Amino acid sequence: MAHRIARARTRILALAAAAATSAVILIPAPANAAGNGEPQNPTEKVVEPTLVARATLSADHLEPGPASGALASPANGRTGPFAGQVVPGFSAMIDNGDGTFWAQPDNGFGSKTNSADFLLRNYLVRPAWETAEGGAGQIEIERFISYNDANGVLDFPIVNESTAERLLTGADFDVESVVQAKDGSFWVGEEFGPFLLHFDADGTLLEKPYSLPGGAKSPQNPYLAAGETPRVRPSRGFEALAGSASGRYLYPVLEGPYADDPDLRRREILEFDTKTGAYTDRTWSYQADQDANVVGDAFTVRSDVLLLVERDDFEGDQSVTKRVYEIDLSRIDDEGYVEKSLVLDALRIANPDLIGAGDGYGTGEAFSLPVQSFETVVRLRDGRLLIGNDNNYPGNDARITGTPDDTEFDVIDLEKERVPSSDITVVAHRGASGYRPEHTLAAYETAITQCADFIEPDVVATKDGVLVARHENEISGTTDVASRPQFADRMATKTIDGVTVSGWFTEDFTLAELKTLRAIERLPQVRPENTAFNGLYQVPTLDEVIDLARHSTSCQGEPIGVYPETKHPSYFDSIGLSLEEPLVAQLSANGVDDADAPVIVQSFEVANLKELDGMTEVALAQLISSSGRPYDFTVAGDARTYADLVTPAGLAEIAGYADGIGVEKNVVIPRNADGTLGAPSPVIEDAHRTGLDVHGWTFRRENVFLPAEFRSSSDPAGIGDLAGEIRVFVEAGLDGMFSDNPDVAVAAIR
Repeated sequence: MAHRIARARTRILALAAAAATSAVILIPAPANAAGNGEPQNPTEKVVEPTLVARATLSADHLEPGPASGALASPANGRTGPFAGQVVPGFSAMIDNGDGTFWAQPDNGFGSKTNSADFLLRNYLVRPAWETAEGGAGQIEIERFISYNDANGVLDFPIVNESTAERLLTGADFDVESVVQAKDGSFWVGEEFGPFLLHFDADGTLLEKPYSLPGGAKSPQNPYLAAGETPRVRPSRGFEALAGSASGRYLYPVLEGPYADDPDLRRREILEFDTKTGAYTDRTWSYQADQDANVVGDAFTVRSDVLLLVERDDFEGDQSVTKRVYEIDLSRIDDEGYVEKSLVLDALRIANPDLIGAGDGYGTGEAFSLPVQSFETVVRLRDGRLLIGNDNNYPGNDARITGTPDDTEFDVIDLEKERVPSSDITVVAHRGASGYRPEHTLAAYETAITQCADFIEPDVVATKDGVLVARHENEISGTTDVASRPQFADRMATKTIDGVTVSGWFTEDFTLAELKTLRAIERLPQVRPENTAFNGLYQVPTLDEVIDLARHSTSCQGEPIGVYPETKHPSYFDSIGLSLEEPLVAQLSANGVDDADAPVIVQSFEVANLKELDGMTEVALAQLISSSGRPYDFTVAGDARTYADLVTPAGLAEIAGYADGIGVEKNVVIPRNADGTLGAPSPVIEDAHRTGLDVHGWTFRRENVFLPAEFRSSSDPAGIGDLAGEIRVFVEAGLDGMFSDNPDVAVAAIR
């Protein structure tokens, strides 16, 4: 599809040869080829986030003060009370410019009811960084200030009501974000109100808490009247707070959606004028990648430009979203949201110097911050980013299962690096479905970290006409619907493309109902490791998949492409849920509907591709199976088969409405009677002659899917030599491939 979209040009090579894990590592630019001085592979310079410094504070570190955590939930072998004040990570930080930082924990142990013995503080810390040259890699705490209401500003009871110091606790406020004013005072965003709190440089509250405009409150708000409906969801207040460069304005960001907002992906950004002590009438809407994600921190880069942390609540290898986006408050997209662009995917960080190596999951050559509460981003004065975590002590164990996570600061360099390239397109088949349940944002994000060029969603329709990503419209094999008694009566038997199918079907569920289900592994006998992720992830909409792609960056610095397949278009037409119109509408709404967009739409049917050719300028691909015929041919009484479509005449016809073909790999290289690869067919050469690109499907690493000579054993689930198979097909002239294992595919074509 070379004449309508730019094919992949460069990529950082993914690791994990066929028997290895799915981690990605960086490889230096290739050495010059012997004899001619030319590079073995072309290279380009792209931004490659790289870990350059790291420091940690032991999860079990205690600071002076009364015992804390008496009511904290026991976890990871730790049970309170603890003999001092726990430091449960940091939710916000301020760079002092002298090697020290103000670092603020939250309310302690997660709720009002269990945090009355946790004192709210702001710690002055000095990291002794570990770098490529060595270093202690430890966070030193120099002193702290205690937040207090010694002046008696508050007009509601607090835990230490009767004391002179009136020290504030985690049962009084949930402090989550902080900005330092030019006079040294601190503005703090908190969640129980949610409130903005103003403390002097020594931690004493200066004014009454500033409430949200319009009287919006959370369930924990001390002013909530009996019978009043909270508009702010529990623990979804001001997790993020940024300050203007002038210091006059604050920009608090709600962590989640309002309870009455039908758009669960919307997060409101407000503006507060510290000079007048009031909110202005300016607000903005930010759209999260998915409705469960939260905004974890904010940092001002320059006028109107902020960095936002967006994260999910998963940790370790379950993590999907741990990202830093840049937003510009002066730029609003067609849907009314601030435009956002990816600055850092914290699940894909290079670590060539092995800083922190051996410190648990995600600390090798491929570094990540896979913690549940990624809640700190600071742009340092040299342009690098400092990121850090709230470890929710003692609950989080992202790095080492069963061991509480340390508090950590990681410094990330965003300079451009030279990386090797390839002209072969790698399409993540249903995401990195060899490592995560297919058609989940987890599978798509894993594919992106493994350097895929495109992610592929199969699209089907819900009862209310929303396109979602599922392999089939029958979903008992890919979701937990069969275990949901409330949907037992939805089981049905239908005829889909001439085949009788029994189960549960997307067209019988609204999107809201479908979102209550969770994905499961479709091939548990072949991929038992993937069952560990069963029950975690929602069914994503096509809109969410496109958003993830267009807000991501490939290893070659280009937008991630989307390769949607329309499933059973004739069937969906027959029940009044046509796929083509909503598909084109989604592409348009996301601004990826022109000829240069990194989008390829594919189908096993012909008529709907011809229809789409008149509806959109994006590239189209005709899918070809090794047997049978397009179902719309069957409906129309057309006797031609897929074999007829790959003749020179058939390919010439395809070239009239499509830009490429997606061919079952046995059509490209048939197998011999003994299961080994035979001689290549003329399909690639014939297709190229008509101007069509050829992408092959599907390349998988398990023995059951491999030619006999590339199998490792007789075990169908055993891991064979997928890279070896791929190299044979690339040698035959294949332009791209669909793979369940993008990391192996990328490594094979370098």
